[in-house]
Amino acid sequence: MTVHATPGRHVLADFRGVPAARLTDAEALERQMTDAARAAGAQVLSAHFHHFGAGAGVTGVVMLSESHISIHSWPEHQFAALDIFMCGAARPELALDFLRAALSPESVQVTTVARG
Repeated sequence: MTVHATPGRHVLADFRGVPAARLTDAEALERQMTDAARAAGAQVLSAHFHHFGAGAGVTGVVMLSESHISIHSWPEHQFAALDIFMCGAARPELALDFLRAALSPESVQVTTVARG
């Protein structure tokens, strides 16, 4: 087991230039987010996603034993804000890589914060 200097790592990612259709499908986003959590070695506890209506975005959260992953999307701006917080041996960077492949943003800005 890997021991980290802090209890967790919090990855904040801004995805720009995401095809709008990928940011409006709450069911697909839920699958992608839960698959991303598993790819990072995290245990999924539950998920809740909400679509705001025709042409609008999605907000969703996947609760993990290791913390959470969330997304807020604005398809009209081809933008998604992701929040990946994991502790223990889970690797939030792997979740980020999975979501980058799934959503195909043109650019990604990442900030990583050591928590604890």
